[in-house]
This record gives sequence, structure tokens and C-alpha cells, in this order.
Amino acid sequence: MTENDAGAYWSLRLEALQREPGAFQDSGAEHLRTTPADVAAFLRAGPEENFVLGAFVDGQMAGMAGFVRNQQLKVKHKGRVWGVYVTDSQRGKGIARALMEELLKRARTQEGLEQITLIVARGQTTARELYLRLGFESYGLEPQALKIDGAYIDDEYMMLRLR
Repeated sequence: MTENDAGAYWSLRLEALQREPGAFQDSGAEHLRTTPADVAAFLRAGPEENFVLGAFVDGQMAGMAGFVRNQQLKVKHKGRVWGVYVTDSQRGKGIARALMEELLKRARTQEGLEQITLIVARGQTTARELYLRLGFESYGLEPQALKIDGAYIDDEYMMLRLR
């Protein structure tokens, strides 16, 4: 995605945070304090190793997935998937799989990248199953990782080894 997609990304991110609050660390209220201009600046900034992919159906943004590579020397061999979401009306059509396959394809071209991590909230079984089919393995669980209106959500940590 480029800065030209900032408005579409901002709107879909808000939808994701409001519809699936347990799947993301950010909240809709926090997102509302940002603007599409902030998103455009974010999409322009940073190393090219970091990127956000968007899926569009009939001109509407239907899904997204982000990747960020660690920049510190001791952890530069690792990258992280974040913000994966597909709008309700487009679920079950292979969009999340296509986004993740493209994300992994692009990540694999990065020299020295050895592993990719992600976090999936307990209860996000469809997402977890997709990640397992793509080769990710579970390596830990953080109990009570999120607290939303007094209820806790556990996070599962997953990793894909590239080398």
C-alpha cells in the first residue's frame, strides 16, 4: 500500500478494531485519535523492509496485513506480522490466505531474515488455523495479554522459521 491508500486503510483499521477488539492490541478509541494524514506519513516512513498489503474488491479495501522487520543488529534476523484483517463480507473467499502468502513471499526476499513471528488471540480459531497451514508453529502463550471491559484474552505466539 502507498500513502494514496491511507484513507481506505484508516477506515478498514477502525472497522477491524471495533469489530474484533480482542484480536488487536490497539483500540478503536486510540485509532480515532489518528487521521488518514497520520497513516499516509506512516506508509511513507521507515525502511522498505516494512510494508502493509491491502486487498481490494470492486474498488473497496477488503483486507490488510502488515510486516515489520526488526532493525537492531541483534534481532534483525526477525520480522513480525501484524494487523491482519478481512472485512466480514469478504471472509471465506481466500483473501487472508492470499495476503499472507504475498506477505511471506515478499518477506522471504529480504536478505538475512530467518524467522517471522505473529500473535493470535485465543478464540481467533480461523486465523490460527490459517497460520498453522502456512507453516507457523506455536511457541508460547501469554495469559491475560489483553483486558477489555474486565475480561481477559490470552495471546498465542507463533513463529515461522525461514532457514
